[in-house]
Amino acid sequence: MDKTRDMAGRRAFLASGVAWTLAASFCGVAGIGRAKAASPSITPIELRGSIDASAEGIVPGAADNQSRALQKLINQAARSGLPLYLPPGRYNVSNLELPDGARLTGVAGATRLVYGGEGHLLRAEGGRRIEISNITLDGSNRWLADYAPALIALRGVDEVILDNCEIVGSRKHGLQMERCGGRVFQSRISGAALAGLYSVEAAGLSIEGNTVSDCGNGGILVHRWSNGPDATVVTGNRVRRIAALAGGTGQNGNGINIFRAGNVIVSGNLVSDCAFSAIRANSASNVQITDNQCLGSGETAIYAEFAFQGAVIADNIVDGAANGILVVNLDEDGRLATVSGNVVRNLKLDGPYVHDGAGFGFGIAVEGDTAVTGNVIENAPKWGMALGWGPYLKSVVASGNVIRNAPVGIAVSVVEGSGTAIISNNVMDRTPQGAVIGYRWKDTATGELIDDASDWPHLVVTGNRKS
Repeated sequence: MDKTRDMAGRRAFLASGVAWTLAASFCGVAGIGRAKAASPSITPIELRGSIDASAEGIVPGAADNQSRALQKLINQAARSGLPLYLPPGRYNVSNLELPDGARLTGVAGATRLVYGGEGHLLRAEGGRRIEISNITLDGSNRWLADYAPALIALRGVDEVILDNCEIVGSRKHGLQMERCGGRVFQSRISGAALAGLYSVEAAGLSIEGNTVSDCGNGGILVHRWSNGPDATVVTGNRVRRIAALAGGTGQNGNGINIFRAGNVIVSGNLVSDCAFSAIRANSASNVQITDNQCLGSGETAIYAEFAFQGAVIADNIVDGAANGILVVNLDEDGRLATVSGNVVRNLKLDGPYVHDGAGFGFGIAVEGDTAVTGNVIENAPKWGMALGWGPYLKSVVASGNVIRNAPVGIAVSVVEGSGTAIISNNVMDRTPQGAVIGYRWKDTATGELIDDASDWPHLVVTGNRKS
């Protein structure tokens, strides 16, 4: 390349108005993928200083594997503190290691790293900061080595920035992050055989504005090896078409799954067509599940279960599920929650397995130290609401809810040892088998309690209306 001629061309280009458009697109004013009229030799990243892989002999579309040459360039760029720019095209590579300070960038939708099937695609072990942006990472559904848990596996990185990338076709997880912080945002993950994004033992991770779809066993997983604070924020994501190919009764098939991770926020997501739950929090204390849309769930749409203390489930829409919202497992110390302002409707009696407990077909079920207020439940084919299960009922308030078109409006436990429940100021419409009925486990034990619950001293039933 004639460097004198090239630099002259760059100066002429920068003098034009097109250069401002390119710079603005890199900063987010216009999408980088829309700047197609620019010369391929002048790219937004070059305006900030970078190493251009093509200038160093890395050629897109080359038939030979370029892993060794690209690895050398990645290491060089990281040592220099510069981004490594990969021009548009397809690069066949395997076993790339990302050192501390690595920054890879390309052109969104046009720069593609394609896994050659020799172990893993990208991996990092330790470091303060790693960035990957505007690159498609394609696993081609090829075999991954036993040591590789995912197509992209990052471990012990203080700050990961993954921005506007696409991760497709992994035989395991798409992206796995262990003991990492940072942000995964505005990216698309699809076609992973396991989960799209699996985070374990995170440290203040943000998962924002991504699309995760068509994965075999999970969408976004936020887990810990043992219970502890995690502080991950999962917001503004679209998660859809999540299967449960490995089976089970809820460990797989969830759009967003929080397990043992405390202080997590799940907010503003649109989750649809999941084999089990749209959002499932298991043993996750201080979880907030707010303002989400949960559509077409195969089992329970929103779950807070097992050994958790503290859950806020508010202002969600649930449309289509076997059960709507469950806050349960008081026997495992699952307790202390508010369930408020949710719309739950169009539930069904059939679930993905044979249920040996209360079954399916109810809108909201809670057990311990929980307030259920201001919810609207419609079209629940079994019970609109279930308070307690056997003796597992303690300090529950159900007030100001609207339940419409359910055989039983509110089913409440009257088993010996049941704790206090206050059922007040609810409106039940079209509940032909009763507005408030007492149950011993699954069996009907009382008549209508809406007018007289005096035989059951643990219950206060007042101010409710049936129409």
